[in-house]
Amino acid sequence: MKREKMLKRLKKEKGPWDIVVIGGGATGLGIAVDAASRGYKTLLLEQHDFAKGTSSRSTKLVHGGVRYLQQGDISLVLEALKERGLMIKNAPHLVKNQAFIIPNYEWWDGPFYQVGLKVYDLMSGKLGIGSSKKLSKEETIEHIPTIDEKGLKGGVVYYDGQFDDARMALSLAKTAKQFNAVVLNYFEVIELKKNEEDIISGVKAKDLESGKVHNIEAKTVINATGVFADRIKKMDEPDVKEMIQPSQGIHLVVSKEFLPDKYAIMVPQTKDGRVMFAVPWHDKVVLGTTDTMKERPELEPEALPSEVDFILETAGQYLAKQPTREDVLAVFSGLRPLAKPEGEGKSTKEISRHHKVMISQSGLITIIGGKWTTYRKMAEDTVDNAILIGALPERKCITSNLPIYGYDQNLDITTDHLAVYGTEKYQLLELEEEEPALAEFLSEDIPLRKSQVVWAVRNEMARTVEDVLARRVRGLFLNAEESLRIAPEVASIMAAELNKEKDWVEDQLASFKEVAAHYTIDVGY
Repeated sequence: MKREKMLKRLKKEKGPWDIVVIGGGATGLGIAVDAASRGYKTLLLEQHDFAKGTSSRSTKLVHGGVRYLQQGDISLVLEALKERGLMIKNAPHLVKNQAFIIPNYEWWDGPFYQVGLKVYDLMSGKLGIGSSKKLSKEETIEHIPTIDEKGLKGGVVYYDGQFDDARMALSLAKTAKQFNAVVLNYFEVIELKKNEEDIISGVKAKDLESGKVHNIEAKTVINATGVFADRIKKMDEPDVKEMIQPSQGIHLVVSKEFLPDKYAIMVPQTKDGRVMFAVPWHDKVVLGTTDTMKERPELEPEALPSEVDFILETAGQYLAKQPTREDVLAVFSGLRPLAKPEGEGKSTKEISRHHKVMISQSGLITIIGGKWTTYRKMAEDTVDNAILIGALPERKCITSNLPIYGYDQNLDITTDHLAVYGTEKYQLLELEEEEPALAEFLSEDIPLRKSQVVWAVRNEMARTVEDVLARRVRGLFLNAEESLRIAPEVASIMAAELNKEKDWVEDQLASFKEVAAHYTIDVGY
């Protein structure tokens, strides 16, 4: 997947595109896969990097949503459980089965959650991934040796999915490319084009690398920009009422010592009614999340000190050792693109996670809401609408049984950090055989080898140090200080690959330092 080749394809294309997708997160990339796999001429434009926003900042779970079951949102849980099963089936190199334990400290918790989780199991149907069961106090301690034993009565174990969100996004981009879609990062849509009847006929988009503006004709245009959907909507209708209510969720990353075994902890009810997770991920532990209403969307949202304190304090109620600010290796914040509720005064945790597809009078299609787990269904619903709006030949969706790029059942994603490359792992290893120096580790902690930086530039459209260290590998999300330490060497390798001068390296390091500041917390607070 090379940006230069994608640009050539864009310039050579004659006539209108069937579908132009604005936004390269989970939703936009899912739509590109669906549209291209049905045989429609598809172009996707992302203003920054693929999954730069919310889609790389999730809790890393592919789940039905035990919380939504608790809230009585049965239809969302049924849909999400089906989609969870399809993600595990279609992307085994990226999605794995994860065991979760709900620890019980009150005698009535055990039976209550046991019954609820049995219902959760049943709702999975044929796509179920494991049966929940009650655990004794001794079994709970055996599975989670770092659990706070004081007052512990036992636990309940259940199963959900876990994945690497940014790598999944990248694999979706490659899947779309397999079906001849053109996907471009660093390409900003600056205007929606309309014909004499005031109907959308394409977009004007600027290549942020060259500065060149492209006039692109399209039968349909889809706004899949997540928390920034209102911005595109206002290009279409300047006075339109805002539809997005951003909700911030932050996560803290700590070392494996806090959760040394493979089991995750799920707390279904914190003191303010939220759900809390402690999940093993890439040999670290992710703690989260929060649900804080935000006024405006931001590209680099920042964790509030109160959110950090809330997570540390809550985690300390369930772990024998209280995590502190000194233990935090990285913090990351994402904004959920929730659909604004009709009534006033709803807290963000009460707003539905269902998705909505909307069509404006000019024919702009906008998709909002939803969550990573249901990305495929969101794409299917959106493309079905695009077929009607663009008068495209009707073709059935095939993504239910479509293997995601790199599909490989033989890779163990629990122990092999190269498993996220899928079948490309073997080409990566061949590259190291051809150039043995590339097999050297830049960091054992993240972990990262020189070959992965070269691969990201040559085959994954990585254009910046941040692209590599935040999304091609997950260094910035796993250990911010370590990522800053190795950034100069990463920049140097990239400069050689991209034929860049010393100035570029210096600019990149300054930019990366600025971004990395959002992934660290002030220990002295």
